[in-house]
Amino acid sequence: MRGLREAIRTGRLTPGTRLPPYRSLSADLGIARNTVAEAYAELVAEGWLTARQGSGTRVAPRTAPPKPHPAPAAAPSPRAARPMYNLLQGQPDAGSFPRAAWLTSARRALTAAPTEAFGPGDPHGRPELREALAEYLARARGVRTDPARIVVCSGFAHGLRLLVQVLRGPMAVEAYGLAFHRGILAAARVRTVPLTVDAEGARTGELAASGARSVLLTPAHQFPTGGPLGPGRRAAVVDWARTTGGIVLEDDYDGEFRYDRQPVGAVQGLEPERVVYLGSVSKSLSPAVRLGWMVLPGPLVEQVVAAKGEREATAGALDQLTLADFIASGAYDRHVRRMRQHYRGRRDQLVAALAERAPHIGVSGVAAGLHAVLELPPGTESAAVRAALRHGLVLDGLAGYRHPDSAMDVQDGLVVGYGTPSDHAFSGALDALCRALPPAGGR
Repeated sequence: MRGLREAIRTGRLTPGTRLPPYRSLSADLGIARNTVAEAYAELVAEGWLTARQGSGTRVAPRTAPPKPHPAPAAAPSPRAARPMYNLLQGQPDAGSFPRAAWLTSARRALTAAPTEAFGPGDPHGRPELREALAEYLARARGVRTDPARIVVCSGFAHGLRLLVQVLRGPMAVEAYGLAFHRGILAAARVRTVPLTVDAEGARTGELAASGARSVLLTPAHQFPTGGPLGPGRRAAVVDWARTTGGIVLEDDYDGEFRYDRQPVGAVQGLEPERVVYLGSVSKSLSPAVRLGWMVLPGPLVEQVVAAKGEREATAGALDQLTLADFIASGAYDRHVRRMRQHYRGRRDQLVAALAERAPHIGVSGVAAGLHAVLELPPGTESAAVRAALRHGLVLDGLAGYRHPDSAMDVQDGLVVGYGTPSDHAFSGALDALCRALPPAGGR
């Protein structure tokens, strides 16, 4: 029966074709006559065949499906040129991920993992990771805490989403920062108040008149303009928080990567009860390792955990255990030292190329992080971004980082991430960048 149906469907048996009588077909196939009769009857019921007295069994007539109209010939659309070079900020060197050391830690962590680690996760985070983080952050960043005040999350953005469920009122932010983070706050209906930034970071003296109840800062290396928060401004933001009961959110996104001196300690060390310290491994290790942490004032711990939920839903226990071993074994320190030298070399190459080929272009901020901002003549930013694309280079202009309500004068610049390109591609990326820059005294 399947064979007859397929023959009709494919057109090998055309409409009107008369099929053999039951007796003839049963004899040809060596099967019972009743089997043929039942098959014909089922195909008649399905509409494949017709059976009429005196005319036998035939393939049912069908309306032929309309022939498709040929598609009009279209001129081939040119494929969008894929940039050869990527100097977008925020991306570490993926090729430098310490695979062998990470695998060693993963094996060791899996072998030593207690049975309960394979059950529902604690939203506080694995105790092994919180203990390792408390020791590391105290030693490397001057953070004052204990494991009970650390809550593990999947990264800075996740931590911010949790905090806005707990904190109330307007939040002050730096006039230049990630639009993505402002979007998280806007989605939570948190009004943001921009603070002016300059070579010493955010002007925290503006907090008193801002009406904000919390403030989000990047003190180690203002993102993206590059100025570290000055000592007086650090003291001012702590005084503001103590006086008003405000909360400081410290985004220490690349605090470990300072190249001209030892990294400045975290603001959290000045006032642990008014500062939330946030960090992750997205820049220091890889964004593929979805792990971050919040070091919280005591009263906020259970509020944040309640916002997170009864069970860990974002940070896998095995990754947490692996990172705990990676830190405790000293492998994380070794990796950070190696990458600090690597990125310092990249930044030095960038500065040297500019000094030689575009000495009229300045670099803002201190020697730190995975990006630099190139200061452009007024009115040249958009043209420089377009010129970069023509030379096969993708990067960001500074305008996209500016808070829409900021009263600061517009600054033209390029945000150049030097972490992503491979070593063999970096010189080509710098060449394309220099060719895209506006000439001295021109637009």
